Amino acid sequence: MALDAAKKQEIVSKFGKNDTDTGSSEVQIALLSARITELTEHLKTFKKDHASRLGLLKLVGQRRRLMRYLKRTNRESYLKTIEALSIRDNI
Repeated sequence: MALDAAKKQEIVSKFGKNDTDTGSSEVQIALLSARITELTEHLKTFKKDHASRLGLLKLVGQRRRLMRYLKRTNRESYLKTIEALSIRDNI
């Protein structure tokens, strides 16, 4: 379920301020979104995997908190991030 190193590095280079920026909110939101997408596809196949479903809900909540923080602190970066990731603005 975890992202491989190449995909993670690609996301970091796309959303980070530099190649080693892994802690900014934009990068964290993008990484969480990739994991959420993979878990969603997994759960479409394995409908009774309730442990993964709980993990998915925790990831969605964590991404939501990060998005709320980013919207409050840097609105233009927030709008750019949700546009790039195709996430709804419902916060």
